Amino acid sequence: MRKHLSLGAVATFAVVALTACGGVQNTAGGGSDSGEYPSGAVEMPVGADPGGSSDLISRQISAGLTAELGGSFPVINRSGANGALAAAEVAKAEPDGSTISVQNASLFAITPLAVSEDEVTSIDDFEVVQGVSRDDYVLVASKGSGFTSIDDFASADKKITYGTTGVGTGAQLACALTFNVNDTPAEAIPFDGGAPALTALLGDQVDTACLQVGEAIENIEAGKIVPITVFGPERVEFLPDVPTAQESGLDVEVAQYRFMTVPKGTPQDVQDAIAEAMQATFETEEYQAFNEQNNLTPMEISGDEVVTQLEEDTQRYADLVEEYGIDLGDAS
Repeated sequence: MRKHLSLGAVATFAVVALTACGGVQNTAGGGSDSGEYPSGAVEMPVGADPGGSSDLISRQISAGLTAELGGSFPVINRSGANGALAAAEVAKAEPDGSTISVQNASLFAITPLAVSEDEVTSIDDFEVVQGVSRDDYVLVASKGSGFTSIDDFASADKKITYGTTGVGTGAQLACALTFNVNDTPAEAIPFDGGAPALTALLGDQVDTACLQVGEAIENIEAGKIVPITVFGPERVEFLPDVPTAQESGLDVEVAQYRFMTVPKGTPQDVQDAIAEAMQATFETEEYQAFNEQNNLTPMEISGDEVVTQLEEDTQRYADLVEEYGIDLGDAS
C-alpha cells in the first residue's frame, strides 16, 4: 500500500533555477521600467491556519517561487471567514506583484450563497494567474453510526448529524446536497475546520462528516472511520474503491480547488513571471511527490480556464441550492 503522509507533513525541497542567472528578468511596478521580478520580498497571505492544506500548498509554492525567481515569498497566515480576510488583504494591496495569494474556489463559488451581499468576495477584484490543484471531499461515517453506504441512510431511525468545516464551505454544501437530494432528515454541525470535525467524528459526536480527502485518509486507512462517497467528477486515485456521488445515484459534484491570484491591475509580465515559475515548480519531482503525499490532484490550468470553471461552478451550485431549498447561511 502506498504510504500517505498527513497534511501536517510538509515536504521541503530545492528546485533547479529557471534560468542560468537564477531569476526571470521582468518589469514590476507598472510594467514600464525594466528590472527583475521580484525586486523585494513578496508577501503571500493565506486564509488558513498553519498546517492546513491551503497553508501547506502555499508554502510549497513559495519554496518553488524562491528557487525559480530568487528573493523571498513569505507565507502569512490570515485565517478566518473561509479565506475572506486574506482575500481582502490581497485585493487592497498595490498591484505590483508584491502581494500574491493562493486562494480557494469555495470562497468565490460557495460562500456567496451563505453570506450577505456586502460580505461577498468577488473574483473580479483579482487577476487569476494560474491553477494549482484540486482537493476532493469525502463523506465519511463514524464507526458507531453503522453507516457503510448511501443506501443505509434510508433506514436511519433518527435525524442524521453531519459535521462540516464551516459555513459557506464546500464541505457544508457537499453534505447538505447529499442529504437533501437523498431526502434524508439531517442536521449540520459546523466546526471551525477539518481537524475539529474529524475529532467529533472519531468520538461519535456526529454520525457523518464531509472532509477533504487529505484530512480523512489516514483514519480511513486505519479503519477508524468509514468512507461513503467522494464528490469529485471521478473516483479519487487515493481512494479507488470509494464510489462517486454520481455513481451512488446522487446528482452532487463539489470539489475544492486552488489557484494563484494577484491584485487587479498587476502588470501582465509580472503575472507571466509568476505563472512560468509555478509551471517549472510543478514539473519537479519534489512538487509531484508533495501532491501525492497530500492526496492532491493537479489542476495546473491557465488563469482563464480557472475563471471559466469558477463561473460554471458558481451557477451550478446556485441552481442546486435553489432547487433543493438549501439555506447555507442557516448551516442546515
